[in-house]
Amino acid sequence: MRARALVAIGVVGLSLLLTGCTSSDGLAKDFGGGADDYNTGGAVSIPEKDRGEALDFTEKTVDGSTLSLADSRGEVTVVNFWYAGCAPCRAEAPILDGLHQDYADKGVSFVGVNVFDQAATAASFEKKYGVDYPSVLDVDSGSARIAFAGQVSPSAVPTTFVLDREGRIAGRIVGQLESKSILNTLISETLAEK
Repeated sequence: MRARALVAIGVVGLSLLLTGCTSSDGLAKDFGGGADDYNTGGAVSIPEKDRGEALDFTEKTVDGSTLSLADSRGEVTVVNFWYAGCAPCRAEAPILDGLHQDYADKGVSFVGVNVFDQAATAASFEKKYGVDYPSVLDVDSGSARIAFAGQVSPSAVPTTFVLDREGRIAGRIVGQLESKSILNTLISETLAEK
């Protein structure tokens, strides 16, 4: 009985792994050429009256410091779930960092949540793709994924959230950011809230 349960768990785990991104160079370019087996679901904006509770997690960052999502209360916060071998994550990295630069002094913070890699791999990705905002390593504890449970499936990478000043989800984009425009709109609408 126990052996069957372990086999079932292994099959489910393997299927989740196989439905996610793969790790091979040139993936971002290949993805743009028509690969369509990644998670896409478009953007959702959530009215203030329909938002849930404030979210929080505390994790170690790629550089070894500790980051708590609650520390960004009072700011609009963009949270992006990613990992290094994910082709759409590679493709959208410059877009995310560009928006991070655009909003650097306007009350918006950015946080990456790496769901798969260890620090060295994540740091290499950040250097190669010019990601200048902090990312937490969620592979061991899963506390960030637990905080967002019900909002994103474990295999929905990349997914980007916009949190309001209270730490509640104001917007969500499942799948690769194709350009700055949709995320920029979600950020600016959330910033404009009183």
